[in-house]
Amino acid sequence: MADSPENRGWIRRLWNAIWTPAVMFSSGFLILAGFLAGILFWGGFHWTLELTNTEEFCTSCHTMETNLGEYRETIHYNNHSGVRAICSDCHVPHEWNHKIKAKIMAVKDVYHELAGTISTPEKYEAHRLSMASAVWKKMKASDSRECRNCHNFDYMDFTIQEARAASEHQRAIDNNMTCIDCHQGIAHSLPQGYQEEYQKITDALANKSAGNLQQQVADGSAEIRSYLTTQSD
Repeated sequence: MADSPENRGWIRRLWNAIWTPAVMFSSGFLILAGFLAGILFWGGFHWTLELTNTEEFCTSCHTMETNLGEYRETIHYNNHSGVRAICSDCHVPHEWNHKIKAKIMAVKDVYHELAGTISTPEKYEAHRLSMASAVWKKMKASDSRECRNCHNFDYMDFTIQEARAASEHQRAIDNNMTCIDCHQGIAHSLPQGYQEEYQKITDALANKSAGNLQQQVADGSAEIRSYLTTQSD
């Protein structure tokens, strides 16, 4: 049986072997062995993490076939420079803390794949706007962080850009705009009603920022009043 005395005794012996201080190995050997084990663990963890960033892994699910087909029709897949941006370049942050958070949040994608949330073209189209909205919110909040891994205003030479592109990029700088404000649908087809949805996102974030600013002003005023009261006493 699974819970037989023999099994319990084997588990107890293994547990004791793990936690009993070693008397046959030197401290130096144990430190070196632990160091090498740490390197192997970190190497394996990093290799696994990078494996999940490959295009093959990202598009291995059935529900990603629509995404893959749309992406292959865009300039991020084929262009005059020969530089290709794959799924992880746009959807996975480079910074370690943001990357780990994104990987943890990606667990929901596994759930939706198993649940069949977008398993048919009809289901996909029904959820297209909500999926796009979720990405836009993240990119708007992060100031299009993943876009800026490759595209950065500081590195652009407006004199060799097309006149319209240079004008729009300068307008973006002057008005503190972010990449996604103009470049929705750069890699995937746009859903119906996307302009209204994006405006809702922009308005909601603007209201949130205004509320935070008002709170900061109120907190600052309270601190000043408290300081003046203390000084008068």
